[in-house]
Amino acid sequence: MISVDTNILARLLVNDPAEQKQIDIVKTLLQQTKQVYVTQIVQIELVWVLETAYHFNKENILFCLKHLAGHPFFILQHPILFTKAIDDYQNNNVDFSDCLILAENREQNCELAAFDRKLGRLNGVRWLST
Repeated sequence: MISVDTNILARLLVNDPAEQKQIDIVKTLLQQTKQVYVTQIVQIELVWVLETAYHFNKENILFCLKHLAGHPFFILQHPILFTKAIDDYQNNNVDFSDCLILAENREQNCELAAFDRKLGRLNGVRWLST
């Protein structure tokens, strides 16, 4: 098993024709392994790249995240937390990174303090108004 950085994962998932040479390199690399480990920071960065570089809407981002969660080729760091973060992200107007942070805090039975008003509406968050 190997681990990949955000750019490699994005190339694999997006299949951007402008990056065909890198996509071919990634595909060759991945043919040599049975599974890919995806860390939480790469999961968070992936959403940021999909939003900013590829201008994916939430529906397309959710499709990619659910693909990662459901495909046996990808081994996710803390897959249960990842799935819980996807649920919160899908059902609320909150950034995915905040949803993953909240999932980690819930797992540890910690209340999350935040200034973010949208995040503050979720269960387990104490919104600190300014």
